[in-house]
Amino acid sequence: MKILENIVLKDSVEIGVPPDRVFGFFLRITDDESYQKWHPVDHVAFRWLKGNPWEEGSVARAEEYLHGKLYKLKFCVLKVVPGREIVYGPPSRLLRIYFPGNRFVMEPVENGCVFTAECRLRIGRIATLLAGRKLEKGLSSVRRHMREEGENLKTILEKT
Repeated sequence: MKILENIVLKDSVEIGVPPDRVFGFFLRITDDESYQKWHPVDHVAFRWLKGNPWEEGSVARAEEYLHGKLYKLKFCVLKVVPGREIVYGPPSRLLRIYFPGNRFVMEPVENGCVFTAECRLRIGRIATLLAGRKLEKGLSSVRRHMREEGENLKTILEKT
């Protein structure tokens, strides 16, 4: 019997710049101001606690609003393929049981790239049954946030 349910949220947007430019955007997120430019409504604070931006093993802290509530998130960069992929998740291996990692993927296409944001969660089946509508409302809010981040990224990069 499967105890945990895997949930994968994905959002993709085509951006008229090469993958290296999208990757470079993330390298420039180093503080509150650069983080807030990406999503002025929901993003509050950001800083690197250990290591260099988007290098494997680096640790960062971000604060952002999701479904009207402020979340303080600490994450570790788990994998980086420059210009192609970033995987990050909780610094704690124990927490990765429930939050195995998020990904940003930049795939080249004829006129730029497709940027995909992916969020992976594992939730207990009993919790899923009990939470029901409240869980779906939270997931819907995360989907909206991911879509807005993709649209904002497209707007920022295609202007410059």
